[in-house]
Formats: sequence, C-alpha cells, structure tokens
Amino acid sequence: MKNTAQIGLPKTIAIVFGTTGLFTALYLITGTAFPQLPTLLIFCILGGLFLMPVEWFLMLRQSKKDYGKYSLGAALIGQEKQPIIKTIFFALLLFGAAGIFSFTIQPLENMLLSALREKLLSFLPIGFDWNNIEYIKSFPKNIIIATCAVYFIFNVFFGPITEEFFFRGYLTAHNGIYGKRTPIFITIIFSFYHFWLPFQNIFRIFVFLPMAYISYRKKNLYICMASHIFCNLFSTISFIIAVVN
Repeated sequence: MKNTAQIGLPKTIAIVFGTTGLFTALYLITGTAFPQLPTLLIFCILGGLFLMPVEWFLMLRQSKKDYGKYSLGAALIGQEKQPIIKTIFFALLLFGAAGIFSFTIQPLENMLLSALREKLLSFLPIGFDWNNIEYIKSFPKNIIIATCAVYFIFNVFFGPITEEFFFRGYLTAHNGIYGKRTPIFITIIFSFYHFWLPFQNIFRIFVFLPMAYISYRKKNLYICMASHIFCNLFSTISFIIAVVN
C-alpha cells in the first residue's frame, strides 16, 4: 500500500463527480428527448455505454501506470483471499443489517426530504421518478419486459461489480494515506455520486459504511461486492414484481 501512487481526495472528488455529473446530464437530456422509452431503460443503457466503461477505463489506466500493463491490479492492491463461505457469511450479515436500515433510516430520510423531493420532481418529466410504478406500466408489454431484463442485468451484476472494483478497490487503495478514515471518505463520495437518486444519501451511507469497513479490515472487497449484489437483487426483484403485477 505504501508504494501505491496516491490520488488524494480532491482529485478523487473531481474524477467521481465530474464523471457522474456528465453522465447524469446526458441521462436527463436523453430521457427527456425520448419519452417513448422508460427513463429507467435509458439510464441502464447509458450506464452500460458511458458510466461503467469510464470507471473501467480509469482502473485499467491506473494499472498501466502502476504495473506497466492493463489489468485489475490497481483495484486489487492489498486484497487477500478468503474462503467463499466466509465471504458469503459476512455478505448475508451485512445484507440483514441493510434490511433493518431500510425499515428505519430510509423511511425517516424519505419523510424529512419529501417536500424537497416533490419540488425537484415537479421540474422534471414524470419518468424520472423511479417510484412511479404506474408510469412503467403505461408502456407496451414488450418494452416493459425489456426494461425489467436490462435493469436486472445492470443493477444486479454489471453495476455493483463495477462500482465495488472502482470504489472499494481502486479508489480505496489509492487513498490509503488517510488510513482507517479511507472507507468513510470513499463511502460518502460513493453515496453522493448517485446524482440520479439524490434523496437516499443518508440511507446509502448507513448501508455501505459497514460493508466498506469490514471489507477494508478483512482486505477483501468481495464481501462488499456480494452484499451490494444481494441488496440490489432484492430491490430489483421487488421492483419487477411490482411492475408485472
């Protein structure tokens, strides 16, 4: 870790928020320009074509600088192998904690920010409110099925895997100068990076900070990755059930 080229928080913030700012602007423009498609489908497509590839590019480029070749080396610095059963155990434990927070922290945050949320959404087309299930249901069946399928692949696999390598791997390792505070800083940055979902930051911090800290202590980002996948799997399946019923 000591020999790792450090990025530092100012540059990390610039990289993360610059990238997600451009992506969110592109998402808002495209979603408004193509009302014939669900904004959620547009988000997943753009995420797969722009946001995630940029994060992979940054990791691969850093590996080239650090090791002289394109690889995941920059995201796996200091990581240690752990039995799969142990990884799954921690992941399920953290998934359970996330469930508790979803019944406590999330409703409280939603209540506190409801007025601000409604005011912001009033300036946007109806599709940008992902909680509006009736909006999704208003599309033809083939588009609904395509949206659910693409959302499942993106939100359960592509998104969490990319984000964990990027945040818990690459950015955490390259901000190691902050020591034990690093998971806290990266978790806060990770939470606010979700410009397209700006009203769940407190909930995300409560959910991901324990995941990030345990992964940091155990030197195994796959704990956080598995927990992230479990959480997204549950929320995605719940969403699909609500849409198809």
